[in-house]
Amino acid sequence: MATFRPEHLNPAARRQRPVLLLMLAFFALQLLIFFAFRAVRPPPSPASPSSAAAAAAAVPALASPPARRDENGSSCGGGLVYVYDLPPAFNSDLLAMCASLAPMYSLCPYLANDGLGLPASGSSGTTNLSSLMPPELLGSWYASDQFALEHIVHRRLLSHRCRTADPSRATAFFVPFYAGLAVGRHLWSPNATDADRDRDCLALLSWLHARPWYQRSAGWDHFIALGRITWDFRRASEEAWGGSFLTMPGAANLTRLVIERDPWDGMDVGVPYPTGFHPRDAAEVRAWQRHVLSRRRPRLFAFAGAPRSAIRGDFRALLLGECQAACADACAALDCAEGKCIRNNALVMELFMGARFCLQPRGDSFTRRSLFDCMVAGAVPVLFWRRSAYRQYGWYLPVGGGREEEWSVFIDRDKLRAGNLTVRGVLAAIPEPRVRRMRERVVGMIPRLVYSAADGGEEGLGGGMEDAVDVMVDGMLRRAAEQRSRWQTT
Repeated sequence: MATFRPEHLNPAARRQRPVLLLMLAFFALQLLIFFAFRAVRPPPSPASPSSAAAAAAAVPALASPPARRDENGSSCGGGLVYVYDLPPAFNSDLLAMCASLAPMYSLCPYLANDGLGLPASGSSGTTNLSSLMPPELLGSWYASDQFALEHIVHRRLLSHRCRTADPSRATAFFVPFYAGLAVGRHLWSPNATDADRDRDCLALLSWLHARPWYQRSAGWDHFIALGRITWDFRRASEEAWGGSFLTMPGAANLTRLVIERDPWDGMDVGVPYPTGFHPRDAAEVRAWQRHVLSRRRPRLFAFAGAPRSAIRGDFRALLLGECQAACADACAALDCAEGKCIRNNALVMELFMGARFCLQPRGDSFTRRSLFDCMVAGAVPVLFWRRSAYRQYGWYLPVGGGREEEWSVFIDRDKLRAGNLTVRGVLAAIPEPRVRRMRERVVGMIPRLVYSAADGGEEGLGGGMEDAVDVMVDGMLRRAAEQRSRWQTT
């Protein structure tokens, strides 16, 4: 049955349809122009703010401009940091146990010199870098342990330019609890219980919750450095691995500066693993940058790591096979089995300093100290998991808007497993001028990735150069200011 459509009562209205169509076309053209201009992005800012909806899962990133300089030239315009003076049971007493903190070896040599470790130029034989650099650069190198973050950060903050001894003037509060040492000493003990692994953490929270400055904010402006990966503090069930510090209700509001973060916990902030490079001033950093940029690099890529033969389809074994297939003039590999690379990190640095790229698969967890050894050596990291860097270190590594491609290469591991590409093929296809630009970008990032050994100097490295702790402080001061609305009452 046909549908009856009456004629419009006003015949002139029908004549207006072409006009209406023209108007619609005009507005559509305006929208196209608007979105075309929006697609032309301005140069990326140092960090992009994440949306509120994804805040918990997003990598913490600095959304604000660099901290302002005050009238004394100090970059503490965002506020000051108060460092708690904890009972010695929570830090210095743990250091005194260094010989028994780990089952495999004594940590005493690695925790010497306020956590930096023994000097690389010493006579102990712990490290030997003399063949890799001029003698004047050796003084910046130490045999540092990858889990020494807590002690290193504590030392730096005690003399930091943004520290205050008056808690009433503080914007942020640092809690120097060496949780990694406290929990780590029980991780491999066959007789240790869940209660053993949690005892020190519970005692710390009990002490902290009694402090008036913690009570004022419920911990929203407090932060802690953790020298182990976040998963070591997130025991999933009874008798499972690790402690439960970060799942305790009393720790919920603390910001955790951790060498590997939980991407789904917005209170975790990823910070660099300690490497062996601890410069005392900006001049030492610049000398090192010049050295690694000018060094001859005969190999295309390198890989340091131990295969995991017990793991079916071990990806590290695949990369070792790729390296062997590429021949010696294209790739060199270092088998780090039995702790070889831990005991002598100079072997790793020698390897990376002779290559333009270094392969960085996931380790026992998603991150590795090797990523930062690679970058300090002036090589470009090649990644296979985004959680190994891009979703970890938002305060330190440029991410978003394609900025990852300025300093790293990402290879699809599934395509590599399937044989659809090779590591050598991907890396050899990158034009040499671009490789040079990538290496220059990596070397330019070195200051912010290392922990300075500045001896009590309030300006740290000096010369306007920031190290990893300066970045940490600026980020935490900004974060504390942003969190203030959560707890501050009028």
